[in-house]
Amino acid sequence: MKIIDFRLRPSTSEMVSIADNPVFKNLLMKKAKPYDKRVYPVAETVKEMDKAGIVLGVIQGRDIETTYHWKLTNDHIAEVVKKFPNRFIGFAGVDPNKGMNAVREVERAVKILGLKGVSLDPWLHWKPANDKIYYPIYAKCVELDIPVILTTGPAAHVPNSVMEHASPATIDEVAKDFPELVIIASHGCYPYVFEMIATAYRHENVYFDICAYELFPGAEFYIKAVNTIIPTKMLFASAHPLTNFNDTLERHKQFLYTEEARANVYHKNAERILRINI
Repeated sequence: MKIIDFRLRPSTSEMVSIADNPVFKNLLMKKAKPYDKRVYPVAETVKEMDKAGIVLGVIQGRDIETTYHWKLTNDHIAEVVKKFPNRFIGFAGVDPNKGMNAVREVERAVKILGLKGVSLDPWLHWKPANDKIYYPIYAKCVELDIPVILTTGPAAHVPNSVMEHASPATIDEVAKDFPELVIIASHGCYPYVFEMIATAYRHENVYFDICAYELFPGAEFYIKAVNTIIPTKMLFASAHPLTNFNDTLERHKQFLYTEEARANVYHKNAERILRINI
């Protein structure tokens, strides 16, 4: 079955450089399996995707320059997509703490660079997703008719971040205020499992993935919900290179999906969001 990976970053020097940031270096050292910070050609990542059956990957940008002094430039994402247009789709990383410059960057990234969405990190921006600092960005996304990814899960591990900023309650408010905005909660707002399920059930425009949390306590309830009340809301995501493709795929193979649910998670839900058919 074909797979769309909704969260990955090829192992270019620009993308893995986050591992050299003091804050994230400490975080990644805590992983049970060492973070793979090898730099190798994007073509090698494509080969790894082929072996895993991943036909398309969404590269998620990140700009946390004002808080953690690091960003992955949207120009670099666009360069990677340009070289492999049939294998990658790029989402622009913007820093809401930069005010209107962040809004202008959204427009530049979409209209000039050709990126297809926006990626935000409330737990790293030190502001919850419902903070009004984001609202001009959300409005611009609606105007441009593009989705937004909100990274939500790992807030407990990073100094100065606040776990409550990962709460689906903040996304619930955004979804209510922007019903036309397609929202993807990456990492499934863990540990707020039931609240994530309820928010996705309540709002037609809210989706999520559970990458890096597939084996955490309570994750089985995501799968139960996908098999029953929210079959069109969960996405496959690997978080490569934080976790490699095959490890993530093996975790999903262990889940007792219905046949319909597995197809939805692996590719159909992503195709709906991205408006493609592959």
